[in-house]
Amino acid sequence: MLHDPGPALRPPRLWRPKRVLITPSALGREHGRSIAERMAHLGIPVERLASDRLPLDRAGDPRGTYAGAKSTLAVVVAPPSKLKLQPIAPSADWRVDLAEGCPAHCSYCYLAGSLKGPPITRVYANLDDILGALPRYLGEGLVTSRSAARAGEGTTFEASCYTDPLAIEHLTGSLSSLIAWFGRWDAPVQLRFTTKFAAVEPLLGLDHRGRTRMRASLNPAAFARFEGGTAPVGERLRALRRMADAGYPIGLTIAPIIAAEGWQEAYGELISDIAATLGDCADTADPTIELITHRFTPGSKAVLDSWYPGSDLDMGPARRREKRTRFGAVKHVYDAATMADLRRFFETRLAAELPRMRILYWT
Repeated sequence: MLHDPGPALRPPRLWRPKRVLITPSALGREHGRSIAERMAHLGIPVERLASDRLPLDRAGDPRGTYAGAKSTLAVVVAPPSKLKLQPIAPSADWRVDLAEGCPAHCSYCYLAGSLKGPPITRVYANLDDILGALPRYLGEGLVTSRSAARAGEGTTFEASCYTDPLAIEHLTGSLSSLIAWFGRWDAPVQLRFTTKFAAVEPLLGLDHRGRTRMRASLNPAAFARFEGGTAPVGERLRALRRMADAGYPIGLTIAPIIAAEGWQEAYGELISDIAATLGDCADTADPTIELITHRFTPGSKAVLDSWYPGSDLDMGPARRREKRTRFGAVKHVYDAATMADLRRFFETRLAAELPRMRILYWT
C-alpha cells in the first residue's frame, strides 16, 4: 500500500523567466526547438538572437546585473568541453550538465564565483550530443565504479553540479529525457540529481527502471531563509516521498550544514521530519544521505556579498580554518572542533532516527 504524504500546502512553485533568449545554433537542434515550443505553450515570449553571442549587460551595478541575469534563461548549444565529462567526487563518477546556472536565490550559492559572467541560466539544446557522450565513460571513474562500498550503484552520473535540473524541467523537458534515456540504457549505471524544488509530476510516470536517484537538498526551516525562491522544505520531502512511491531510489543531501546558533535543535527537528515522511522507505527506495558542511572561497564570498548584501549568513573568520584543494585553491571551512561537534551530532542522531539510511560521505 502506498504511503499517503498528505496534500501539498500549495501548488509546486514554478520559475517563470522574465526574458528568454535562443541562439540560432540552438534553434538548429531538435531539443532547442522543443524548448521554444514549450515556452510558446506557456505564453513566454522568446527572443530569437541574430548570432550565438548572448547580449549580457555588465555595465550596471552588481545588484541590477544580478537581478536581470537571474530572471533570464538562454537556450544555447553546449560547448565541446561539456562533452568531455569531469569527475565529481565524492558524489559520483562523472558530471553531466544539462544546463548551467540556477533560478534560486541561495545566499550561500555554490556556483557563485565559479561561473563566468552574470548568472544567466543557460540550458543546452544539443541534448543528443550530451547523451551520445555518456557510454564511453561506462565502467570508468573512481567514486562508485571502483568502490567496494558503492559498487552496487554502477557507474554514476551527477546532473546537478551546475544547475538544479528540476527547477527548470517545466521549461526544458531535459531531465525527463535524461531519465528515460537511462531507463533504456541496459547497463550498471545510475543517474543522480539533487534539488531544492518539488515539481516532480513530469517524472513520476517515466520508465526509469530504477536507474535514477533523486535526492532532496534540505536545511531546517530556521535556515531556509538562506534559500530564496525554492520550494518549502516540507514540500521537498513530500515530493521525495512521491518519487520513492514511483519506484525511484531516493536520497537526502543535507547541505550546507550551518553551525549557527540553535543548530542542534534545528537539525534535530529536520531529522525527525525526515523520519516521519521517509522512515519506512528503506526496504524499497535504498535511501542515502550526503552530509555537506558550509564552506566558501574568497571569490565566492565577494560575489555573494555583492548579490546579497543584507544576508545574515555568517561568513566571518570565527570558527573557520583554511583548507587547500588539490589544485591549490583556498576554501574556508569550519574549524576542527566545530566539524567534530557537527559530525558527532549527525551520526548519532541519524543512527537513532534513520538507522537504515546509508550515509555516503561527510565533507
